[in-house]
Amino acid sequence: MRFQMTVRSLALFITCMTLAGGALGQNLVIPPPIEADQFAADIHLDSLARLPAVQRDDLDARGQEVFDLWVQPGTGYGTGLRGPIGMWMHSPELAAAMFDVRQRVRYETEKDQRLTELTIIATAREISNQYEWSAHEGPARVAGLEEQIIDLVKYRRPLPAIDSMPGFGETERTIIQFAREVVSEEKVSSSTFADAVRIFGREGTMDLVGLIGYYNFVAITLKAFDLQRPPGSELLLPISTATQ
Repeated sequence: MRFQMTVRSLALFITCMTLAGGALGQNLVIPPPIEADQFAADIHLDSLARLPAVQRDDLDARGQEVFDLWVQPGTGYGTGLRGPIGMWMHSPELAAAMFDVRQRVRYETEKDQRLTELTIIATAREISNQYEWSAHEGPARVAGLEEQIIDLVKYRRPLPAIDSMPGFGETERTIIQFAREVVSEEKVSSSTFADAVRIFGREGTMDLVGLIGYYNFVAITLKAFDLQRPPGSELLLPISTATQ
């Protein structure tokens, strides 16, 4: 991530607490908010991305139908498109297909929102995606995910024994371990896969893979279009001091 330090940003950065990196073996810091004057020259301020925001009136009938599919109460985008979905609307048919995928993996599986948000932040942490993590740490907390588990994922600490912290059981351990292996290892181990099938069943395991895959696609979109968090908003994922 780019950080061209302004005086304000530098002051904020200096006051950030340096934290042990746990399994990463590095010192981690919470970065300061990024400001609009730090954006690259190709960022459009209406979309905070490399392409401008899609306007409904500029779309054909099918495009407007897809636009309205997303911009409706209950989708989280009732007030307008933003973020990666805003970029998907440059290809309305893709945006339509991804709507169904999102609805399935986020809201229509047997996992409750607490476990769904755990999967999302575990994925965001494993791919070190600042935007994704910062967008979901709060919702994970609102969904009831315990603070110690959030920190366990956030700082990528070794997984403790089951029942060693509030809310941390076999299901939570398996989700975190599965996300770590499917993203960062050559393959998911036989034992981790067997645990997932035993806990979630075959359909549930496929849905787990789908949720992790969906947020990897979100992350690729964020990266390709250099999507930015709103200027001045908190960045919540710690970064290694070696990456600055």
